[in-house]
Amino acid sequence: MAHIIVVGNEKGGAGKSTVSMHVATALARMGHKIATLDLDLRQKTLGRYVENRHRYLAKEGVELPSPDYIDLPEIDKSQLQAGENPYDHRLSAAVSQLEAEADFILIDCPGSHTRLSQVAHSLADTLITPLNDSFIDFDLLAHIDNDGERILGPSVYSEMVWNARQLRAQAGLKPIDWIVLRNRMGAQQMVNKAKMEKAIEKLSKRIGFRVAPGFNERVIFRELFPRGLTLLDLKDIGVTQLNISNVAARQELREMIKALNLPGVSVKF
Repeated sequence: MAHIIVVGNEKGGAGKSTVSMHVATALARMGHKIATLDLDLRQKTLGRYVENRHRYLAKEGVELPSPDYIDLPEIDKSQLQAGENPYDHRLSAAVSQLEAEADFILIDCPGSHTRLSQVAHSLADTLITPLNDSFIDFDLLAHIDNDGERILGPSVYSEMVWNARQLRAQAGLKPIDWIVLRNRMGAQQMVNKAKMEKAIEKLSKRIGFRVAPGFNERVIFRELFPRGLTLLDLKDIGVTQLNISNVAARQELREMIKALNLPGVSVKF
């Protein structure tokens, strides 16, 4: 059975698709069979990222390890059981199609609460939640007092993850390994940054997730998307001299993959 990785957060702009593409491509480059799904059926940022990659590699005549990608299959409504949700059926059909051959299935969720996202979270063996270093984003996980010191209680996204955990427990499945990535961080050491670190560490113990480093905010990620490339591809397309920022970004990716602690994965880049 494939190990299912879900990248989720109910707020846009946290870097979900960038994290998804880099994790998926890193796994492919390490020799794992990785398949991807994009549940943002309108924007499909991850889907477009993968398509950009295949188009660029074909144009340049280059072969690089790449994740597979499929759209959710369309269904004939006559195939639905009484009361069955069509989105549940489409996601189930896609996972069934991929899990026999893939080592990992990575599912990128939209930046909003949808039925598809809710179901995907209940399928997650590993859940990655990228979080901007901001109390606006933190509010999705928990409500906090005016001083940013005391946690008042869990918020909407944490409650959804809790529900997903309950569904998995009822089905006799292993618990979700939930990792919150502190993502898109600036380089400055600010008071707000220290408060965020303290609040996330406190919340992690309260509701049960691990904290891992994500990416700092870097221009390189915006430049890679149109060609479907990742940090690990630069040398293969002729960029032999990496600048300091790119080297640091590769190290961030290496530390991220290590922190995920995925089964059978030995970081080799």
